[in-house]
Amino acid sequence: MDREKRKEKIALFIFIAAIYIFVFILELTLRKTSIVFTVLRKGAIYSLVAVSMNLLNGFTGLFSLGQAGFMLLGAYTYGILTMPTSVKEGTSVYRYYDALIKFDTGVFTGLIAAGLVAALFAAVIGLPVLRLKSDYLAIATLGFAEIIRAVFQWDVLGPLTNGANLIRNYKDLTNITIPFTDIQFPPTLFIFIVVGICIAIIVMLINSSYGRAFKAIRDDEVAAEAMGINLFRHKELSFVISSFFAGISGALLAMFQFTVQASQFRTSMTYELLLIVVIGGIGSISGSCIASFLYIALSEWWLRGLDMGTFLGIHAPNLFRSGFRRLVFSVAIMCIVLFFSKGIMGDKELSLKRMKERIAAVPLFFKRLKKREA
Repeated sequence: MDREKRKEKIALFIFIAAIYIFVFILELTLRKTSIVFTVLRKGAIYSLVAVSMNLLNGFTGLFSLGQAGFMLLGAYTYGILTMPTSVKEGTSVYRYYDALIKFDTGVFTGLIAAGLVAALFAAVIGLPVLRLKSDYLAIATLGFAEIIRAVFQWDVLGPLTNGANLIRNYKDLTNITIPFTDIQFPPTLFIFIVVGICIAIIVMLINSSYGRAFKAIRDDEVAAEAMGINLFRHKELSFVISSFFAGISGALLAMFQFTVQASQFRTSMTYELLLIVVIGGIGSISGSCIASFLYIALSEWWLRGLDMGTFLGIHAPNLFRSGFRRLVFSVAIMCIVLFFSKGIMGDKELSLKRMKERIAAVPLFFKRLKKREA
């Protein structure tokens, strides 16, 4: 058993290392404007926020829909803190206001601050909200996200948030350098490293005693409380940790998009994230990661031709017109949900043993199919 676990760890390490090497090679070979980088960067960011959402919905059993709000807090915190002082004092960003914060911080300080601000709001909001259950909790957290979005567009907060205007000219992916040098850090590799570290922390948390307590609460709250688990404290802890990483993912999204505006963080973003979690499998970390890249690739890349008149070499402007991509994308999502009722991974994780079993099952599937035809 120990040998199998050791093999699994080695195989996982090799697989992750191969991914990072592959991303680094792509950074060196492809054009900077390639759509591949859009899919990789946005897919990685969505992986982090989907995993953080899965920590709540899949591992703790809390139906929360406030991730977009926490991402908004993280994005604004990062943008405001990392924007150069010279930009704040000029008229290029705070056109109608005098900037409230007159200093700027580094990239890593901004990322950590983004997570901490989101976690602080979660700790305060969680006090009344986490006493609710099921649909009521979902409605309360969704309402929080909408209220936060409206407040950040309020003109009274203009000196801090720039009102309904864009926040820009902060430190984005082009401003990251390798420590102690002036060499630019590969942007996609930077996102993968930050996301990888954050997901690794979440995985370690899930495999700890706290993670086992979260799962116990998910399975049966009465039994968990009888075992001595403080329900509210552990729910609050899960909620705060999930929000912390959602805030970091919001900061990464701000770095990726080069601008921040409250209107970007609509309810539809939360629904997208919930869809990713369901497609990947509620309670599966690897499932959330796979579903994130699959979702972004489908919506941003593979089906793009359906809105431009040409798809898979077929030129049909009367059929492939603006909006047709959404129809096909919806059908593709429905097919995935129908054939994978518990998601792509269910509640399991990607492993070497499971991959071997799946590969071995392919020829058996075709043999059975031939027998039925005969």
